[in-house]
Amino acid sequence: MKRILIGLVAVIVLAAGGWFGFNLYVQHRATAEVEAAFEQLRAGGGKASHGKVAFDLTSRTLTVEDIAVEPAEQPQAHVKIAAIKGVGVRQVDERRFAADSIDISGFEIALDEVGPGKLKVSYKVPQLTMRDYAGPLRAPNPPASGSLIDMYRFVLEQYASVTASSVTAPTLAVTFDAGKGGSGEIAYSGLAIQKLGQGKVDAMKVDRANFTMNLPQPGKADKLTGEISDIIINDFDSTGITAALDPQKANDDSYHRVYGQISSGSYVATSTLGMRMQVDGIAVTDIAVQPSKFRPAEILALLPADRSALPTPAQSREMMEKVAGFYEGLRVGKIEIGTMSMTTPQGTPRLRAIKYREGELAIEGLDAPTPQGQIKMERFALKSFNIANLMHWAASLTNPGQAPSPDQMLGLFRVLAGAEIKGVVSPYKNTRQLVTIDTISLDWGQLVGSIPSKANLVVKMVSPTDPTSPAQRPLIMAGVDKLAIDLDLGAAWTESSGTFALAPATIDLGNLAKAQARFALANVPRGVFTVDPVQAMGQAGQIETGAIELSLRDSGVVDLVVAQFARIQNVSRDAARSAIVEMIRAQGERIVSTNPDAKTAVDALASFVATSGQTLTIKLTPLGKVPVVQLMNALNSEPIVALAQFRIEASTGL
Repeated sequence: MKRILIGLVAVIVLAAGGWFGFNLYVQHRATAEVEAAFEQLRAGGGKASHGKVAFDLTSRTLTVEDIAVEPAEQPQAHVKIAAIKGVGVRQVDERRFAADSIDISGFEIALDEVGPGKLKVSYKVPQLTMRDYAGPLRAPNPPASGSLIDMYRFVLEQYASVTASSVTAPTLAVTFDAGKGGSGEIAYSGLAIQKLGQGKVDAMKVDRANFTMNLPQPGKADKLTGEISDIIINDFDSTGITAALDPQKANDDSYHRVYGQISSGSYVATSTLGMRMQVDGIAVTDIAVQPSKFRPAEILALLPADRSALPTPAQSREMMEKVAGFYEGLRVGKIEIGTMSMTTPQGTPRLRAIKYREGELAIEGLDAPTPQGQIKMERFALKSFNIANLMHWAASLTNPGQAPSPDQMLGLFRVLAGAEIKGVVSPYKNTRQLVTIDTISLDWGQLVGSIPSKANLVVKMVSPTDPTSPAQRPLIMAGVDKLAIDLDLGAAWTESSGTFALAPATIDLGNLAKAQARFALANVPRGVFTVDPVQAMGQAGQIETGAIELSLRDSGVVDLVVAQFARIQNVSRDAARSAIVEMIRAQGERIVSTNPDAKTAVDALASFVATSGQTLTIKLTPLGKVPVVQLMNALNSEPIVALAQFRIEASTGL
């Protein structure tokens, strides 16, 4: 029995010795593998060092302490890591390894004098944990060039080779110093990434981001502090950005979606100059880039090394064109910015929402103070809005020492397709009265060069009468203190038939009158749509007048004219009305003597004045070809002769 016990002890001792020997061998091998990876960095001319390396075979835990790396070709980059601890570490194949979890503590990256602006940036992550990690066994050498773009592409390519079920970091701090451009710090908390792999992320969330920015400016420097909550990124794909940074993909015209959605909760920023801004939330969906146009490297190449030197007009124009091209390569599905407010010494303007979708940019729910009082606007929208086209247009206007040409100014019609204002209540000058706008909508299209050949204008508003305006004084004397305007004007040119029609043009002046006009022009050539007045006049000679129809519905304008005439003549209103009717008939006899058709119009007009509340309708039909230029000249010199070229029909009715 004693011998058996001695034998068991001997076996245990030998086994333990073998175990510890094997453990030491494995740890030695782990240390050698780590050292080989660091030697790879040093072989490229960089600096790379580490402290203690430990490997526990039972839990397959590898720990490396005190890591410091400075790439050879990037002397401005410094990386420090207090410790890396991998649990469940195993080699997948010759090139990759995996781990159940990796904990990184004391992670710091410092970048000095990056890019033309000599930007200094540092990142600090006290603790970072990755679960179910898999990645390359050894990282490739960084790019030999000192290009910031090449470094970003290199980082994204390595990022695409890593997978993890989750990445978390309780805090992350970013500090930056752009010299004269300002400095600051951003502190993120509660960073969590879900399902990372092949350069894609299912979801990323940051609970909160606090920031401080020092903004140098003429006079008193400003300091901005603030906070953003609940930052969420869904469906991120880095491959599109990698392609945009790759010179080999400069001909890629396809769009690559980068973000499915980016959103945030409340955003608050406070300035030491007394301003405070708050936004309830932001949401942006479907962000995609086109590598052939979205070229960040080209924008960075244009940035001057000396930011204090003002760019020349030619440099500014080139920069605007490049930035416009950059935006052409950026596609955004939808943007929504929630309720915004800004507290200033002058008051607190508020905005319910800013929205962008399918080319329409809208501002909704404005409520802002002005020196005359509060102004409110329910909605303002720009149709077919495109920031790239807007910047191309703005760049075309920047010719030093030369005023923009009319054609360049009209180029705005190519940038937009319309505008709309709704629900405005605004103080009228320095009075206590208000201007209210229900709708002002202007749309245009069918451009010939830079000139629209189709347009529609709708205006519905109420405006106080102005006692300082001589033209409106009769209205005020008649007790009219407001003008209700309802205007609908539509015009379009049809190239195939050469016709230009205004149908209908309606204006309703509330309690005064409603007027409507229809007319058509024939043989309108394309060449008339030009900013060259000589060419336009030459082409206008071909245009012929079509039928003209006018109607006027009396809602009080006749009584207003009668009352004004009665005051001037110091007679009763009945006497004034009779006198006006007689004047119309007397003047009409002259016209009727040369154009008998005009009698129906004279009689209709006299009847219209004699009885309030009627509708007067007049229709003019050309008796033959009536050139517009000839007609306009005749109206200026001999109106009676001009009317003789039309068959006149007129009527009145209640």
